[in-house]
Amino acid sequence: MNEVRTALTNLAMRTARAADAEAIARIYAHHVQHGTASFDAIPRTLVQTEEKILEILSKGWPFIVAEHAETITGYAYVTAFRDRLAYSFTCENSIYVDRAYVGQGVGVQLMRTLMEQASHCGFRQMIAVIGGGEPASVALHHKMGFIHAGRMRSVGRKFGRWLDTVYMQAELGVGDRSAPAREPA
Repeated sequence: MNEVRTALTNLAMRTARAADAEAIARIYAHHVQHGTASFDAIPRTLVQTEEKILEILSKGWPFIVAEHAETITGYAYVTAFRDRLAYSFTCENSIYVDRAYVGQGVGVQLMRTLMEQASHCGFRQMIAVIGGGEPASVALHHKMGFIHAGRMRSVGRKFGRWLDTVYMQAELGVGDRSAPAREPA
């Protein structure tokens, strides 16, 4: 029997804090242990999660959480797509929703907020690297305007099977229609 879920109302988006690390680590651990979206085999520790939050925020990049009734229902952040200077205007997203809130619009609201904030940070392109080609993640990204940018076949192995990685891409703000105010240096 298919469970019908409706979109959450009163869902708040805010910047993550180190104090959110426990909830974020719990959400991520579920995806690591039961899904293929992450190619990690061992979940991050609480300390590693706190460090990740603080590292991303220290760079001025968005790391956000979705909250409903004071419960963190999901999180999303961006990192540099690659560390070479020419990639300075391209970020990679990560988004995870608590299993109890999947299908209730949390991912859409997180992604919308993340894309806006990443654009305000000066990013012009956002890349999604979708482990296992997870259909729900591909569908979310497609819904948010991402286009298919490529597939790497059988590059991961988890749960006794080979996994592909799907690349999707979305333009942020003015994208490549104008030069940035500064060139990478």
